Amino acid sequence: MQLEDKTLTCRECNDPFTWTAGEQLFYRERDLINIPARCPKCRAQRKARLGLPDRAMTEVICAECRQTTTVPFVPRNGNPVYCSMCYDKIKNRIRSGGHLSSTPI
Repeated sequence: MQLEDKTLTCRECNDPFTWTAGEQLFYRERDLINIPARCPKCRAQRKARLGLPDRAMTEVICAECRQTTTVPFVPRNGNPVYCSMCYDKIKNRIRSGGHLSSTPI
């Protein structure tokens, strides 16, 4: 099934916002069932009201494909860090009974 951008209406400000095909794919891959009810601006304002911190993003080099990517944590202990595509490949490899090389996760 081909995903297409959808226009949704924010429950807070009633402004339209776009739920992109990429975001929909993200929801599907993670089995998330509730579609966004708030636009990005209202989500950010709500998080601020609740006192939730913004995610700190760290720029790293993927240990698999060597591309620059960002991750929502500070890498520690010398463990490899992967971009989302390589991480998904490795996760699927492990699920299917395969194993990683001697590189620890």
